[in-house]
Amino acid sequence: MAITVAVIVGSLRKGSFNGRLASALKKLGPADFTFTDVRIDDLPLYNQDDEATPAAAVTRFRDQVRAAQGVIFVTPEYNRGMPGGLKNALDQGSRPYGKSVWAGRPAGVVGTSPGAIGSALAQHDLRGALDYLDMPTLGQPEVYLQYKDGLIAEDGTVTNEGTAQFLQGWMDRYAAWIRRFA
Repeated sequence: MAITVAVIVGSLRKGSFNGRLASALKKLGPADFTFTDVRIDDLPLYNQDDEATPAAAVTRFRDQVRAAQGVIFVTPEYNRGMPGGLKNALDQGSRPYGKSVWAGRPAGVVGTSPGAIGSALAQHDLRGALDYLDMPTLGQPEVYLQYKDGLIAEDGTVTNEGTAQFLQGWMDRYAAWIRRFA
């Protein structure tokens, strides 16, 4: 059975480290997994007044998440928390009340940052929101990757063998996790 996984990168920056990490993870996925990059940079700020007539970007976003059997969140850390664009995406997907696209979808959370704690606090922040949104989230292993120049090439190739093995182990665990729900 083919499994579709939505991949949401919390960074809006072109060439982001987390975009590279997302590319690396997709290369490590099982052959029966299809990965869909889900944009969040074009989502308007959530406003309950817009629920009856959502923008085309919001409808596209919700449809892409709804079509996936799971979600991988790849996030940087901004000011000890998740990026605002990612929080906005969570809000857009959770509304209107009773029609959340998140509920029941198994999630994986990873991230990288040049800082020594490699997005740990952003992931903690994100995991709390995912818990509330009823997304069963893989707990172990945790990926708090300190990004260093050249660690992941622009095409998503991981240049450090130990890091590549670690990420493969994470992807193997996530694949087993999502299969429990698919």
